Amino acid sequence: MLDTAAQMVPDTARAQALILWFDDVGIDDIHLVGGKNASLGEMIGQLAPKGINVPNGFATTAAAYQYFIAQAGLAPKLQRIFADLDVEDLQNLRQRGEQARSLMLNTPFPQDLELAIATAYTQLCDRYPQHGANCDILAPIHPDLVEECLHNTDVAVRSSATAEDLPDASFAGQQETYLNVHGVKQVLAACHKCFASIFTDRAISYRTARGFDHLNVYLSVGVQKMVRSDLAASGVMFSIDPETGFQNAASISAAYGLGENVVQGAVNPDEFVVFKPTLTDGFRPILSKRLGSKAIKMVYDLGGSKLTKNVPVAESDRAQFAIDDDEILTLARWAVIIEEHYSAVRGTYTPMDIEWAKDGETGQLFIVQARPETVQSQKSGNILRNYRFTSGHKTTPPALTIGSAVGERIGQGTARTIFDVHQIAEFQPGEVLVTNRTDPDWEPIMKKAGAIVTNQGGRTCHAAIIAREMGIPAIVGCSDATSAIATGQAVTVSCAEGDIGKVYAGLLPFEVIETELSQLAPTRTKILMNVGNPDEALGLAAIPCDGVGLARLEFIIANQIKVHPLALLNFDLLIDADVKRQIAKLTVSYPNKADFFVDKLAHGVATLAAAFYPRPAIVRMSDFKSNEYANLLGGRQFEPNEENPMIGWRGASRYYDPLYRDAFALECQALKRVREEMGLMNIIPMIPFCRTPDEGRQVVAEMAANGLRQGDKGLEIYVMCEVPSNVILAAEFCQIFDGFSIGSNDLTQLTLGLDRDSALVSHIFDERNPAVMAMVRMAISTVKAHGRKIGICGQAPSDYPEFARFLVEQGIDSISLNPDSVIKTRLEIAQVEASLFRSTLTK
Repeated sequence: MLDTAAQMVPDTARAQALILWFDDVGIDDIHLVGGKNASLGEMIGQLAPKGINVPNGFATTAAAYQYFIAQAGLAPKLQRIFADLDVEDLQNLRQRGEQARSLMLNTPFPQDLELAIATAYTQLCDRYPQHGANCDILAPIHPDLVEECLHNTDVAVRSSATAEDLPDASFAGQQETYLNVHGVKQVLAACHKCFASIFTDRAISYRTARGFDHLNVYLSVGVQKMVRSDLAASGVMFSIDPETGFQNAASISAAYGLGENVVQGAVNPDEFVVFKPTLTDGFRPILSKRLGSKAIKMVYDLGGSKLTKNVPVAESDRAQFAIDDDEILTLARWAVIIEEHYSAVRGTYTPMDIEWAKDGETGQLFIVQARPETVQSQKSGNILRNYRFTSGHKTTPPALTIGSAVGERIGQGTARTIFDVHQIAEFQPGEVLVTNRTDPDWEPIMKKAGAIVTNQGGRTCHAAIIAREMGIPAIVGCSDATSAIATGQAVTVSCAEGDIGKVYAGLLPFEVIETELSQLAPTRTKILMNVGNPDEALGLAAIPCDGVGLARLEFIIANQIKVHPLALLNFDLLIDADVKRQIAKLTVSYPNKADFFVDKLAHGVATLAAAFYPRPAIVRMSDFKSNEYANLLGGRQFEPNEENPMIGWRGASRYYDPLYRDAFALECQALKRVREEMGLMNIIPMIPFCRTPDEGRQVVAEMAANGLRQGDKGLEIYVMCEVPSNVILAAEFCQIFDGFSIGSNDLTQLTLGLDRDSALVSHIFDERNPAVMAMVRMAISTVKAHGRKIGICGQAPSDYPEFARFLVEQGIDSISLNPDSVIKTRLEIAQVEASLFRSTLTK
C-alpha cells in the first residue's frame, strides 16, 4: 500500500535506509518501521485524501536499530543478560531489564545514524515552522532560547516495534513515548531512550508471554509533529464497543490536554458512544454521553525543567464535555473510514484502536495512532457465557465501591492495595489488585490478578485494555477504591450487572452459564427480549433474538433521570429548597431543565434501539403509578394521593390530561429525536393501560401534535393488551393501533380481580388460570382476524414453559422474554412448532 514516490525507491535501498518518512511507507512496511509507524504512513498515504488529518514525520528504521546493535557488538552481551531470565521472578525480571537498558543507554549512536536523525528533524522543522506562540511565553523567562525556539518544532517521539500492532498482539505501551521534544539534542536523546525501552520490564514480560525472541524484535522510532492538544483535548476511540464487542458502535473517550493521561488512566475521561450504521447515512446518532471528572490535564512545561507537566483543570471546565457534538461525530466518521480501510487491506474484519488529538491553536482534529483492536476481534466460537449471582447475592450489603465495569465477568479474591509499582513483589497470584491506576510497568502482576479495581481511569485506560486482553474483570474510575477496600479483605468484583461495576464484601456465590449458539433452530414465532437497562443493551445484543418486545421508559427515568418531568418543567416554582438544590446539581449543564429529561431519555432509548437495529424495538411509554412518580425528585409536589394507584391515574389516562400533557410531550420529543436525528426508525412506541378506544384516539392525536404522527416515515403505534376492555373491544382497538402486546401481569390481576402487590391474595395470582387463558385466546383470535400483529411481553412465558406452548398453539406472532429465558424458551418453542407441524401432516 505504498504511494508512488515510495514505490520508486528500490526495495534493497529502503530496507537498508536509516530513515524513512511516514509518507514513504505503508502498512506492508511493519518489518521496516514497526506497526505504529507503518500505520501512520498508511493513513497519510491512503486516508488523508478522505479527509482524515494525520501529522507527518519520519521514522528510524529496523535497519537503523540493527545497525546500532551490530556496530556496538551488543547482541552477545544481551544474550548473556537474558540467559537466565525468569519473568515469574519479579526481582530477576527487574535486574535483567535494568542491565539491558543500561547497556543500550551507555552505548553511543553511530555518527551516521545521529546525522540521519538530525537531518530529518531539520527537514521536519522546515515543513512545520514554529509560529512563535511558545516563544512568546519563553521570552521573559529564557530570552536566550527564543531564537532556537523559532527554528525547532515540537515533536512527539514514539517507539514502534516490528512485532507491535499486529491483529493478535498489540504491545501497546510496552515502549516509551516522549512529548513536546524540541531541538536536535533532545530528539537524539529521546530516540536513544526509545531504543533502550525495548527492554522495559513490561516489554520483556509481554514478549516472553507471547513467544517472541527478544533479539528478533527490532525497534523503530517515530518522530511526529506534535498536535497542540495541551491547549485543547485528546483521547482514545475504538471502532467497536470495547466491552461487549458490539460492532455497530464507535466508542470515544476525551479529556483535556495531551493524551497520555487518558491512555495511562490518570484521569476519568468523558465517554461517548456513536451508532455507526445511521451515522454513515447522514444522521447524528450519539447514543450516550458520560461526563468524566477530568481533574488534571497534561500540558507543555514551558520554561520548566521537564517536557510536560500535569496541572489542575478548572471546575467550570470539568463540568463541561471536552469536545462538542460535531467533533464527536467527526471522530466517529473517521473511525468508520479507518476500520473499513484496514478491513479491506487485511481481507478480514479489523476493528481499530485509535488515538486522536485536537489542536488548540487551529481547532483541527488529528489521528495520531491507529492499531488493530486485539481483544474482542480475537474472540471466536459460538459459546455465549453469562455470569450471574446465585440467590445468596440478594441478601448482601451495599457495594463497597462502584465504577465503570470492564468486561462482563465476576472475579473474587483477597484484596491487596498497592500504590507504587515498586511494591508489586508483594502481590500474590489470585489476589484482587486495588490501586490508583496502572501503567505498563504493572503488567507482570496484572496477569496474576483475580480482578483489578482502580481509583482513576476510563474504559480506554491502560488497566481496562489489559484487563480485557487477559480476560480479567476490572472496575476503573471508582475514586475511593483504595480507601473503601482494605488489604486482606475478601471481596467480589462484579462486572456482570451492567455498565456500573460493583465491589462487594465477601466471596459471593455465582455461576457461569454457557450456551452453544450454533444449536439454535429458527422459529416461526418471533422471539423478542424484554430490556430495561440501556447500559446492558449492547451486551444483550449478542443473545440471538428477533428484537426488543418491551423496553420500559420507567427504568431510564428512575435510574438515569431521577427527576419528575413536571419538576423540570416548573423548576422555578418548586417549593422544597432541598429538592430544588438536588435537581440543580443534576442539571447543572442544562439552562432549560426540561432538556435534561429529553436528552437523557433520548440517549437511553437510542441505545436500546441501536443494540438490536434494524430489528424492531418496542418502547413502552411511561407507566409509573402516582406513588412511583411521587418518589422521583420533585414528584410529591405534582402527584395526587391515590388509595389504589395500581388502577388509578396511570398510562394513557395521563398523556392527554391537562395536568400531565406537557410532561408526556417531553417523552414524545425524545422519541422523535431518536427517530429523526439519530435515524433509528426501528422504534415502535407502545401505549400502556389504555382503557377505552376513545382514550386511544386522544393519545394518538396527542402524539401527532408532538411530532410522532402515525404512518409518517413508517411509524407504527402499538397498545398494551392488559385491561379486559382491550380484549372485549379488541376489534375497535384494531382500528386505532397497529399492533398489540399482551401484558399478562395486569391482565391477570384485572381478570381475577386481585391486587398483585398484595401478599394476602398472591396465592391466587396465576397466568395459567382458565379465565386468564380464555382472555388471551380471545385477544389473539380477534386481533389476528383483523390483520394486526399481537405478541406478549409479560412474565408468564419466561416462567412457565406450558404457557409458552399454549401461546404458540394459539398462533401468537411474538413472545418477548427476559434475557435469561430467551435461549431456553426459544429451544422449547422450536420443539412445539415442530410438533404442531408433524400433527398437521398426520391429519
